[in-house]
Amino acid sequence: MLGVLYAALGAFTFALNNVTMRRGVVTGSVLQGMALTVPIGGLSFLVMTIAFGELGQLARFPMAAIIWLAGQGVVHFVIGRYCNYKSNQLMGVNLTAPVVQLQVPFAMLLAVVTLHEQFTVLQAIGTALMLGGSFITQGNAGGRTKEASAEPPEAKPTFRPRVFPGYLFGLGAAMAYGSSPLMAREAFLHAPGAGTVAGGCLAYLAATLAFSLILFKPGSWADIRATKRENLPWFLASAVLVAISQAFVYASLAVAPLMVVTPILQLSLVFRLFLSELINPEHEVMNAAVLIGALTAVLGSMLVSLDTEALTAGIGLPSPLADWLHYRIAGH
Repeated sequence: MLGVLYAALGAFTFALNNVTMRRGVVTGSVLQGMALTVPIGGLSFLVMTIAFGELGQLARFPMAAIIWLAGQGVVHFVIGRYCNYKSNQLMGVNLTAPVVQLQVPFAMLLAVVTLHEQFTVLQAIGTALMLGGSFITQGNAGGRTKEASAEPPEAKPTFRPRVFPGYLFGLGAAMAYGSSPLMAREAFLHAPGAGTVAGGCLAYLAATLAFSLILFKPGSWADIRATKRENLPWFLASAVLVAISQAFVYASLAVAPLMVVTPILQLSLVFRLFLSELINPEHEVMNAAVLIGALTAVLGSMLVSLDTEALTAGIGLPSPLADWLHYRIAGH
């Protein structure tokens, strides 16, 4: 029960992180947001590493594990985060979330190809639902926001999403987020028994160092120094919330199985819809297509992440249907 609570809190805080960051990049830049979230996230993990008594384990990771963790940190916390924030800026959280959620089937695909894990009919159905949900949300994406649609025809819409580039950045985030867990898994295979929080600290250290290289690009410092005072609370809140959400995920995995935690984490997509409506109603697209697409994507992501055997046994499906859902399309 405690694992379920931690996972639900992780999903909620992750959704709130996305919504607060969205508010910041409405008038700020993605670089400004990352300049706060990446180093603060690293500092937060260092504090957690000390709190959990894993500081001494930082020196115990072999070089192979450190390389994998460094790669995971750069891919997830720099590349994936940049693409996610940029997609949020271009088309809003409501349209971005189902696209980024495609990280789940992408991770499954990589697991099948690289680790030869199983891919069943049930997971194929879940993947199809996720893809369908992602496309449904874009069905009326070019329409106005709720507030804008109520304005006179000559009034300028509050927010019009830039769907094509937003979709591309969303797919980039999905690929980065989907590949990073496999990199983390490889790292811990080379370091059995190592602390997960200490590993996260190393990943964040690599991400912070990699992000610091971006600051050598001409104009980067000027962009960061131009951060508006009104955006600072949103960026700081996002930085703290993303660290809290990751802590809740680690805590949930420590006391509950992955097959229980992962489906609950997918509820972050639903939380984002309600939080966006509460905090950013004038900066989001909200219509029936968004709601239907988001719920379809959530259902699909749950089917992809659930264990086929546990699901079919738990709901007592007839044997022929259970056997069909168990059928392996790929993997051993």
